[in-house]
Amino acid sequence: MKITIYSIDKRGKKEIYDPIIEHFKKLSKRYAQIEIVDIFNNEIAKAQDISVEIAQKSYTKALEKFLQGGYNIALDPTGKEVDSFSFAKLLQRGANISFFIGGAYGFEKNMLNMCDFKVSFGKITMSHKLAKIVLMEQIYRGLAINNNHPYHK
Repeated sequence: MKITIYSIDKRGKKEIYDPIIEHFKKLSKRYAQIEIVDIFNNEIAKAQDISVEIAQKSYTKALEKFLQGGYNIALDPTGKEVDSFSFAKLLQRGANISFFIGGAYGFEKNMLNMCDFKVSFGKITMSHKLAKIVLMEQIYRGLAINNNHPYHK
């Protein structure tokens, strides 16, 4: 199984979140290969200074090429809130699963409509960097549930 996380994220030299992300990647390794692809370019940077709509369109343009094949899941506050067992079932949707985390302005409807499923981590607002950590933990928890590992208890 391969899981890829695509995130609109400007990477710094060394992020404080990196050790936590690597921890969950290492734990998940026995069940799935996890790859994280951070995307940020000049077009996104300029678009974010213009308007919400143009920023969202720039996210779609940067990410839509990754929507081919597999099961595509967008993280979005308007998505469905799921418990860990329902999230684990999402991980059974195919051999290739892609998660998409938007930038500062979230996703436009067009991008959301191109995804197979939209999931919400609740009504609170969190940074996309923190959302990535929550996603990594839930991926590991879901893999543990699916493989009868006691982590989720």
